[in-house]
Amino acid sequence: MTTTCRLCGSQDLVSVVDLGATPPCERFLTAEQLDEPEPTYPLHLRFCVDCHLAQLPPLITPEETFTEYAYFSSYSTSWVEHARRFVAAAVERLRLGPDAFVVEVASNDGYLLRHVVERGIRCLGIEPAANVGAVARERGVPTLTAFLTPETGARVRAEHGPADLVVANNVYAHVPDVIGFTEGLRALVADDGWVAIEVQHLLTLMAGAQFDTIYHEHFQYYTVDSARRALASGGLTLVDVERLPTHGGSIRLWARPAEAAAADGPAPSARMAAVLDEEKAAGLHEPAGYAGFAARVARIRRDLLRFLIEAAEQGRTVVGYGAPGKGNTLLNYCGVRPDLLPYTVDRNPYKHGRYTPGTRIPILPPERIAADRPDYVLVLPWNLRDELVAELSYVREWGGRLVFPIPELEVVS
Repeated sequence: MTTTCRLCGSQDLVSVVDLGATPPCERFLTAEQLDEPEPTYPLHLRFCVDCHLAQLPPLITPEETFTEYAYFSSYSTSWVEHARRFVAAAVERLRLGPDAFVVEVASNDGYLLRHVVERGIRCLGIEPAANVGAVARERGVPTLTAFLTPETGARVRAEHGPADLVVANNVYAHVPDVIGFTEGLRALVADDGWVAIEVQHLLTLMAGAQFDTIYHEHFQYYTVDSARRALASGGLTLVDVERLPTHGGSIRLWARPAEAAAADGPAPSARMAAVLDEEKAAGLHEPAGYAGFAARVARIRRDLLRFLIEAAEQGRTVVGYGAPGKGNTLLNYCGVRPDLLPYTVDRNPYKHGRYTPGTRIPILPPERIAADRPDYVLVLPWNLRDELVAELSYVREWGGRLVFPIPELEVVS
């Protein structure tokens, strides 16, 4: 397969890390599917020397992943609170009143727009997963079931008017047609409006060896430098950047239509300039900055396997907490099967009774941990560490300990 950059068309792509072949991370199996073949796809991250976009080949389509989706944002208490704080800050920053119009792309189950609804501001969610969008509508959040394209953006604008604010949180990495998606954002936003995008920051991914956030539905991985280029491809100008702790380290990109940004003045914000300088100092604007990453990832695999094997030989029990997409990259790359991790638990009842893709580990309700009292709990959504340390504090009642696999193996009393 020819590796061609989806943003600039260059074929000068260099390898960052090859994680082998894995199934799509959200394709959880039913019991009836355990005896059926399971397709796997290469998971090989590359860096474009010309435009600096880190990317995976588009081997699966968004329609395969997001038409029915297993992830519901509202099951993370901290994520809902993060969304509430964002809405409050955006309303103040942009002076959004009752006449404003807010659109969120990939609005999931209404976890964010419900805070907009509570403020009496007109809004619309655009969510491709029919099962997730239905939950949002039940909660009173107007939601259109669709993928964002330039045509979808133009249709929504014609029917509802231009948006004062377009929000696209944790979706800009999920679209193989990054130029078309950006053009869709531009079609939605008013000529003097704003676009706010949250996406994981490649800087922290590299610094923290967060390889488990590499999976097939994440088609690209952004620095501020590459995000600026991607936004410009669709007529948007990046004007400000905020650094966020979410997902192990994210950035919030504030963009405007190119014409509005030009009228405001050409200089980026001081925050944006500072992050660009930090990325450059880390070497992430050139191939040399990615050398050694694959070796660090391999060490994490060896450390985790060594821990699990030694625990099994000592007769100690280890179970998992969570069944996130990132966890499935970790489990598949490390080759962890039910002999080393007999089950994991998850708060999302959609996943109960299903099995992790590739590794076929059963997913059970969270109550199973207290019933079985394991020696160790391997926390797969490590990015929610503070929330989960508090939630799982009861494990210490029987002397159990939490295990965090990334950025390095850590056993917490």
